[in-house]
Amino acid sequence: MDSSASFDKDRHVFYLEMMLDALPWQYQDQEINRVTLAYFAVSGLDILGALDRVDKDRVAQWVLSLQACPSHKSDLRDGEFYGFHGSRSSQFPQDDNGSVRRNGSHLASTYCALAILKIIGYDLMRIDRETLLISLRNLQQPDGSFMPIHIGAEKDLRFLYCAAAICFMLDDWSGIDREKAKEYICNCQSYDGGFGLVPGSESHGGASYCAVAALQLMGFIEDDIVSKLPSSSVIDVPMLLEWCLQKQAVDGGFQGRCNKASDTCYAFWVGGILKILGAHNFYDKEALRRFLLTCQSQYGGFSKYPEEWPDLYHSYYGVTAFSLLEELGLKPLHVELGISDFLANGV
Repeated sequence: MDSSASFDKDRHVFYLEMMLDALPWQYQDQEINRVTLAYFAVSGLDILGALDRVDKDRVAQWVLSLQACPSHKSDLRDGEFYGFHGSRSSQFPQDDNGSVRRNGSHLASTYCALAILKIIGYDLMRIDRETLLISLRNLQQPDGSFMPIHIGAEKDLRFLYCAAAICFMLDDWSGIDREKAKEYICNCQSYDGGFGLVPGSESHGGASYCAVAALQLMGFIEDDIVSKLPSSSVIDVPMLLEWCLQKQAVDGGFQGRCNKASDTCYAFWVGGILKILGAHNFYDKEALRRFLLTCQSQYGGFSKYPEEWPDLYHSYYGVTAFSLLEELGLKPLHVELGISDFLANGV
């Protein structure tokens, strides 16, 4: 892991291809999130220009097999969410009457499933969009937030973002009350300009990305809004911009919160916010690049911190960070969706 090294595209392709083929035993406790792990591998290979390494038909068949479906259309009023399961282990068989014994579909898994299908070029009009979108509204709470499953779960900006991304990819906003969602997001902006996961909580890089990306997807903030100031906005953009820029540490990396160590993934979470706002030239890109290269593994992939072993999550966000830095040979990002820019690439 040499800070003077260059971005090693070929090794990253090898690492992600290996992860897509067979996960090491250390990921056993993440089995329930297999769709999310597949999203990291497939999307990463796509950004690296190596989507040809993916068996698209096999992947599409597997992802589609994980969609939860009600026994009857009338069941859409039962309060459950009929999205995608995170893995086969959460997909229980039907009983003798054809009813689902337990619906374990999850909002984040559904976002990842649709993102994978979008990346490999599957026509999302072919899935049961009506069932998904009607039942998606079951997850939105009176305050505008979303739960990831239909009962007994937390509610915060992560799942609101997933709902917005799902509706955007399906080009149908019937699954979300956008005004209520906007109100909830605005209530999550803190005194320092960043966003917490819930109103009143500490500002966080990931939560702030979810807030800004969701607002952008829903059409509530303009492209490159910083260049249009002092135009009115639903959020305090100058304070948010200052908070983001303060997150670049002396080592060049980005922190997720104040007084935390720099972490590879926040190069995307915070860097992505700056890109959406139109402020991507306001931070020290060369310093960030040097930090990321200290997290690049000689085996391919990226680690969370310098001089540690790589993992799939940080490897993906390391690749997306280099795309934001406009590394040669990488596809540009549709930053709000967290995948390659399918419009720029003619998909």
